[in-house]
Amino acid sequence: MPKAVRLYVKYVDAVSWAVGLFAMYLIFVMMGILLYASFSKAFTVPPVWSLEMAQFVMAAYYLLGGANSLQENAHVRMDLLYGKWSPRTRAKVDALTAVFLLFYLALLLYGGISSTHYALQYKEQSYSSWAPYMAPIKIVMTIGIFLTLLQAISMFFKDLAAARGEAL
Repeated sequence: MPKAVRLYVKYVDAVSWAVGLFAMYLIFVMMGILLYASFSKAFTVPPVWSLEMAQFVMAAYYLLGGANSLQENAHVRMDLLYGKWSPRTRAKVDALTAVFLLFYLALLLYGGISSTHYALQYKEQSYSSWAPYMAPIKIVMTIGIFLTLLQAISMFFKDLAAARGEAL
C-alpha cells in the first residue's frame, strides 16, 4: 500500500481510539445525571432537564464511539459462513461490504449536515418543557458520523491490503 494510505490509516486509527476513549467515559456522565435525577425526585422536585440531558449524553456516547467500535471489530456480525472462510476471503467480503457501508455513512453524513445546518439557521429547540437548543447534539451527531466514515475508509484500506496478502 502507498505511504499516504498507511499514514491515513495510522492517523485515523489514532483519532478513533482517542475519541472512543473519551466517549467511553460519557456513560459515567449519563449515570451521574440519572442518579442526580433519582435522588432529587426522592427528596425534592426532579429537574426538568435530567432525562433529556441523559438522552443527549447517551447519543453522544454511541455516536462518538461508533468509529472506535468499528476499529475494534466490536460490531455485530452474522457468522453463518464467515467463520469458515480463509482470512483473505473474509477480507475480500469485508472490502465489498465496506463499499455499502461507505455509501450508507455518506448518506447519513449528508443528512446530519443538513439537519445541523437547519438547527443552527433556525435556532431549533426541543419541544420538551426544558426546550434546549438542538444544534449542539446535532453537531456531535455529525462529527460522530464523519469519524465513523473516516474509520470505515481506514477499514476498507486494511481489508484491501489483507485481500492482497499484505499487512497494513
